[in-house]
Amino acid sequence: MRLTLCALLILFLLPSCENNGRGGYGELDLTAYSIPVTIQAPDSATVQSQSLSGVIDDVLIKSPADRYAVQVLASDAATNDMARLKADQLELVRDNRYFARVVEEEPQGFIFENKIDTTSVYGFRYIIYRGDREIVFQNSFDGVFTLPEIESMYASVKPQETK
Repeated sequence: MRLTLCALLILFLLPSCENNGRGGYGELDLTAYSIPVTIQAPDSATVQSQSLSGVIDDVLIKSPADRYAVQVLASDAATNDMARLKADQLELVRDNRYFARVVEEEPQGFIFENKIDTTSVYGFRYIIYRGDREIVFQNSFDGVFTLPEIESMYASVKPQETK
């Protein structure tokens, strides 16, 4: 009887564990911050916005309790070629002397590993071209994140898949 009850409980709870890195996250529309994109973010997230010299919109979305810290940089794009935009971001990351490897790569983004001595530090970039603007999502630099934390943030900024 107990075994059957445990098996049923597991069957009902497992589907709720599938969250694509977005469990407990809600929609966050960044249009009010001059970035016409909606992402997924923890409900407890705070948003700080500033304009850097009127050229770059810089938005920081943070929730320390959820280990979530995403920086969004939006500016006029130099090109509308997504491959080129991503290649530029990849080049910036690879120029870091601690760069170790690309962990995951997709047409619009990637997750990477930096290695400082024996410590692995992970990060990501995800690029959206909208209108004539380049919108770059990345982890903020005020924390050290594990691979699962980075994967969760990376998944949260990608457009929702329609079912």
